[in-house]
Amino acid sequence: MKLLRYGPSGQEKPGLLDSRGDIRDLSNVVHDVAGETLLPDSIARLRTIDPMSLPRVDGPSRIGPCVGAVGKFICIGLNYSDHAAESGMTVPVEPILFMKATSAICGADDGIRIPRGSQKTDWEVELGVVIGQTARYVSEAEAASHVVGYCVINDLSERAFQLEGTGQWVKGKSADTFGPIGPWLVTTDEVPDPQNLDLWLEVDGRRYQHGTTRHMIFGVSQLVSFISRFMSLHPGDIISTGTPPGIGMGQKPDPIYLRPGNHVRLGISGLGEQNQLVSNSSP
Repeated sequence: MKLLRYGPSGQEKPGLLDSRGDIRDLSNVVHDVAGETLLPDSIARLRTIDPMSLPRVDGPSRIGPCVGAVGKFICIGLNYSDHAAESGMTVPVEPILFMKATSAICGADDGIRIPRGSQKTDWEVELGVVIGQTARYVSEAEAASHVVGYCVINDLSERAFQLEGTGQWVKGKSADTFGPIGPWLVTTDEVPDPQNLDLWLEVDGRRYQHGTTRHMIFGVSQLVSFISRFMSLHPGDIISTGTPPGIGMGQKPDPIYLRPGNHVRLGISGLGEQNQLVSNSSP
């Protein structure tokens, strides 16, 4: 299934995408694509529903973040060896964890607002992992059963905020609009191998990133197991699993960063696309 949330910001309704590409309303079935809706029994019940029996959403509608009420937004740094090389950093011996503020979360096409004082806003296409049942101290063999599905994420970053001064990653990752997720939450039955997905990102039609999850240093099961040693993972928590090479900071001979008016387009095979127009933050 491809689950989604549609409607005005803060008023999103649950839905799913049918085989013809139409949105079907799930409001009379579940309250939201969040929390208990993501548990295995709930997902199993949703799979029994004929999408064509649900009301079709007519006309254009904003697609919101594909998961609501996200508790934790956990990110992995330097998880592709070739990205570590372009960043001039050593390949990590274990996953590098950092958090992104959930207030950064927005819809796939909502647009990117460059934060006040930024000169180095950068892009990162990433595979998002959505947790479907609580995970504590799970083994790698058990980890996949705790994942409900996957989504596209643009892990936007302000490099000066992240790496210069005191060098705190969280403040370079957490500006409003720096966490587009979606458009869909694609359940695991449609993603038989999360370690065999192509990722790509373009700015103004020029392709900067083109990678594959086959090159991840730590795969999905390793990440879920590792993180669950240090914190419990709950339904609706999201793990952003790192980015392939091609970020703006790594461009030669000079870095390239986002500016107002840029159009960012990105996607992952089978998981959909995002389209974002870049603008300045409101005063």
